[in-house]
Amino acid sequence: MRFALRASSLVPSGFVVEGVNIDAVGPAITVRPAGKTSQCPGCGAVSARIHSRYRRQLKDLPIGNRPVRIVVLARRFHCDAVLCGRRIFAERFDQNVLAPWARRTARLDQIVYCLGLALGGRPAASFSRRLMLPVSNDTLLRVVRRRGSPRFVAPTVIGIDDWAWRRNQRYGTIICDLERRKTIALLPDREPATAQEWLSAQPQISVVARDRGGGYALAAAKALPQATQVADRWHLMENGSRAFLDAVRKSMRQIRVAIGAATINPDLLTAAERIQYNGFLRREEENAVILRLAKDGIPIKEIVRRTGYSRGLVRKVLRGQRSDVFRVRESSLELYLPWLDAQWAAGRHNGSELWRQLKAQGFRGCLRVVSEWAGRRRRAEKADGEALSRAPSARTIARLLTIGRDDLTKSETVTVAAIERGAPALAEAREIIAAFQGMIRKKSLADLDAWLERAGASLVASFASGVTKYRAAVAAAITSPWSNGQTEGQITKLKLVKRQMYGRGKIDLLQARVIGFQ
Repeated sequence: MRFALRASSLVPSGFVVEGVNIDAVGPAITVRPAGKTSQCPGCGAVSARIHSRYRRQLKDLPIGNRPVRIVVLARRFHCDAVLCGRRIFAERFDQNVLAPWARRTARLDQIVYCLGLALGGRPAASFSRRLMLPVSNDTLLRVVRRRGSPRFVAPTVIGIDDWAWRRNQRYGTIICDLERRKTIALLPDREPATAQEWLSAQPQISVVARDRGGGYALAAAKALPQATQVADRWHLMENGSRAFLDAVRKSMRQIRVAIGAATINPDLLTAAERIQYNGFLRREEENAVILRLAKDGIPIKEIVRRTGYSRGLVRKVLRGQRSDVFRVRESSLELYLPWLDAQWAAGRHNGSELWRQLKAQGFRGCLRVVSEWAGRRRRAEKADGEALSRAPSARTIARLLTIGRDDLTKSETVTVAAIERGAPALAEAREIIAAFQGMIRKKSLADLDAWLERAGASLVASFASGVTKYRAAVAAAITSPWSNGQTEGQITKLKLVKRQMYGRGKIDLLQARVIGFQ
């Protein structure tokens, strides 16, 4: 069955084609409104009395890879309403066809808006030229800003978290509807007062999932006292792991004694390690001054004033978190150390040969890394079988103490056993953190009170006090199906959009893009 192509089918509804002119620029379609009347925008009265006519030139969707212009023979009407102050008005059209003062048809403007939402300014401008819809980057962003953020359905379960405008300097707040899995608001800062003002306008909210920061907890408690606060499970797990790492740092002196690394032999150190060791000796002198002042009962503020050190540094010293000798980074040889130890024990001591064999196994490091490792082993053997006199970093020890015993090498197993014998309080802290994380995984709330009592007298007492402070939110995190993981995912999307705009992401434009394109 054949259909005849009519020119009127190519133009927006409500118009009749008067003529088509094709020039060097592209097709120009002249149209006139199909209706006989128009409604006054001032009073709403319908008028059929024409005052005059004028031409409006619009951009429309391209045809045949060429841009299209629509010339509208628009009319002006008399308004005969007695009380209307507008005597003459320009003809109005359906908003879904042509907006007042618009230079683009509504269907083209919708495409421009979607391009701006998806790509931002410059990328969308470049892509629009390929689509034969040339639009500047400023126009694209202006269209997105003009339409703003769509209205959202009043949420009952929300997630709230902060995000970085500029890391460690300026932060904002993101609020998500966890039931509908979408962002509904961006706030310009993370002050409790700003969050409280927004929450106060949404009294129907019954569940607030948040991170462990106290600011949002305070805002939710004041604005929505009846709502249930849910601490984020991932942050609880991560905070527990960090608390155990702090416990390891507090126990580094006992650990070094336990594994026989309390005395450092400078002859076995590389040049870089010798610099770190000299820095450790200087830090020990500074630590002794701070500890002596604290022992005399002097408060932290006064210690800061007398010594000139920062408050954070003084707190680290008093908590025993500044006693590492070497600031160890994970070596690229870490995965290959068991194989290297076996080769060394078999009598293969040539560093170049070991490096070539490692390259065949996928090792991507340089020859110098393997040569330095071999040199250290030779120096250790020449020193009458002395150990390297070097304890692993706190992070390495925390990892060794928490991974499964089946995944440890023989030397690592010996190290872990020595640490457990020499620092039993650290082994207890590991069991306490493992029990807490087990409660979260199993969603078991029955053991929380007993856990708090046990943890309060251990190396992770500060973590336990934080759990006690927000016990209701932690209990809800264990038992509730809601969590703040969705919000973290939306933050990742927000950062992508912000970086895509090359610094043009002010709060209104950022909110319009993040919320509009979901």
